[in-house]
Amino acid sequence: MSSTIPNILANLSSLTHLGLYYCGLHGEFPKDILKLSKLRHLDVGYNEGLTGYLPDFTWSSPLETLDLSSTSFSGELPASTRNFSFLTYLSMPGCNFSRPIPSSLGNLTKLIVLYLSDNYFVGNVPHSLGNLVQLSSLDISNNQLTGPVPLILGNLVQLSSLYISHNQLTGPVPFEVLNLPQLWHVDLSYNFLHGEMHLGLMNGTRLAFLKLNNNRLSGPLLTFGPTTLQYLDLSNNLFTSFGQHPTFLPWTHLKFLDLRSNSLKGSLPILPINTSHFYISNNSLTGNIPELFCNLRSLEVLDLASNNLSGSLPRCSGNFGDSLLILDLQRNKFEGSIPKNWIKGGQLKIIKFSQNKFQGNLPRSLAKCTMLKVLDLSDNQFNGGFPFWLGRLPNLEVLILRSNKFNGSMGTIQTYFKFPRIRIFDISYNDFMGILPLRLLENWKARQIENVGLLPYIYEDQLTKIQTSGGFYTYYSKTYTYSMNLTNKGMNMFYEKVLELFIAIDFSCNKFVGEVPKSIENLKGVQLLNLSNNYLNGPIPPSLGNLLALEALDLSQNKLSGEIPQQLTQLTFLGFFDVSHNNLTGPIPQGKQFGTFENNSFEGNPGLCGRPLTKTCRNSDEPTSQPSIFEESQNSGSPFEFGWKIIVIGYGFGFVVGVIIGPIVIARKHDWLMKTF
Repeated sequence: MSSTIPNILANLSSLTHLGLYYCGLHGEFPKDILKLSKLRHLDVGYNEGLTGYLPDFTWSSPLETLDLSSTSFSGELPASTRNFSFLTYLSMPGCNFSRPIPSSLGNLTKLIVLYLSDNYFVGNVPHSLGNLVQLSSLDISNNQLTGPVPLILGNLVQLSSLYISHNQLTGPVPFEVLNLPQLWHVDLSYNFLHGEMHLGLMNGTRLAFLKLNNNRLSGPLLTFGPTTLQYLDLSNNLFTSFGQHPTFLPWTHLKFLDLRSNSLKGSLPILPINTSHFYISNNSLTGNIPELFCNLRSLEVLDLASNNLSGSLPRCSGNFGDSLLILDLQRNKFEGSIPKNWIKGGQLKIIKFSQNKFQGNLPRSLAKCTMLKVLDLSDNQFNGGFPFWLGRLPNLEVLILRSNKFNGSMGTIQTYFKFPRIRIFDISYNDFMGILPLRLLENWKARQIENVGLLPYIYEDQLTKIQTSGGFYTYYSKTYTYSMNLTNKGMNMFYEKVLELFIAIDFSCNKFVGEVPKSIENLKGVQLLNLSNNYLNGPIPPSLGNLLALEALDLSQNKLSGEIPQQLTQLTFLGFFDVSHNNLTGPIPQGKQFGTFENNSFEGNPGLCGRPLTKTCRNSDEPTSQPSIFEESQNSGSPFEFGWKIIVIGYGFGFVVGVIIGPIVIARKHDWLMKTF
């Protein structure tokens, strides 16, 4: 409607139901509408431009439903909210309410749903909320609440969902509350709760969804919980072990388990057969991957990164593939080769084996992973020739083979598979040789993101629906974010997230020879180009100036010669430029980004001159202090020095001869003179 709410609505004395949600309303809400004597349902939610406040009045209200979700209502909840004694549904998330939550809310004993999330409430959680014995769902998350969780909330025997996350709550985990018989969804994450998990917790409840991540929970993670548990997130705590019986986890219905970033030691636990997502990275686990993992036919995400796990891949790992989407084993101590018939790979999208001790040739069975988007095998001991057959993968965007023992000539590779969607191509720190393998990138197309404002990252977002025993449904969304290491600006940099827009090529630290081909201009959209530490020779192609998106260009430690092309000044996004230690000559281009580069970008090229080097060029436009002829004659030690008197005599004699002979030559040899000069 894109309009205001007219005050005349407050005159409709028989009005019982007013629904204006999702209407684009703005302006101030007429507060007298709340005083209508027969109004039972009021919903103005999801009108972000609608402002207003709850008045402090003394008469009773028949309202049963009040929904102000995602509006710009502000101020405090007045003590007069006790007058809404018939309310069963009160929802005001995403507003601008502040001050403490009033204890008078405890008088609304008919409340079934109370949503106060995403506001600016401060202070403690009122103990009076324990009086709301009819309450089924309580959400006070994303506020600035402090203090402990009141144990009196354990009186809410009808409570099925409890959301208290993203506050500053302290004290021990309220296990008395978690034992409520109807509770099926609990989120207490992002607080300062502490304590230990203990055996027998929540026995007899129907809890399906539990998030206690980002707290200060410590001690052993003892086996606990009901058989109905499907989602458990205990990440970013201080748990140390799995207790006395770490082998088999008892939650037979478990689908999602997140234990990332704890202090867990010991071996990997055996997961329930229905587990689909298992995150346990950033711990101190040891041992190998149990063979029983191969029985997890529903597994979609297996994240074991950043532990001390060792051994080889299970012999039965060929069973993976029908459901597996993400396999992350990076930063461990795995060794051995990848079996030839390693994986089915029908759905795999991300494989990360970086920073291990894997060796041997890559199995061609990887070519079966037609959905593969990321393959990161960096910092291992893989060997053999370049796996050109990976170029047939139609969805591969990231290929990182950095710091292995791959070898052989890439310039002679003849293949029809040209990596059609590649955006990050890193084969640095190997023993590849021959000419630059640009033919592998002949099908290069600069990727375009339709909505750049969203700045999407490379990840897989898993959205799963859980149905509990009571027939309730809930959705959880868990993001796996791809991270990587890449050489940028001469340093090994860690990218915690990688933008979908990021495009990089790194051929550095190999044995490539020959000239940089002009066809390099076809790599449109590339932001990082590293050709350093090779044996490239010849001139720098001016066509590099057509790569207008370049932010970092490293050509150092080669045998390049000639001048730096003036066309490179067109690279207005260039923040890093290094041509040091080559055989370049001539003046350094001036202006634009070149005014920001320091000496070390050009050092090791004796033939270069101009700013920022101290060596000036002979034909430089810069003002220089040249000695006069008189000073040279006085200071020079040359045997061919001439005094100024001799020079004056010479000029005079030449002038006389020219005046006498010149007219004769012009008159007699006019045709010869015109033809010659």
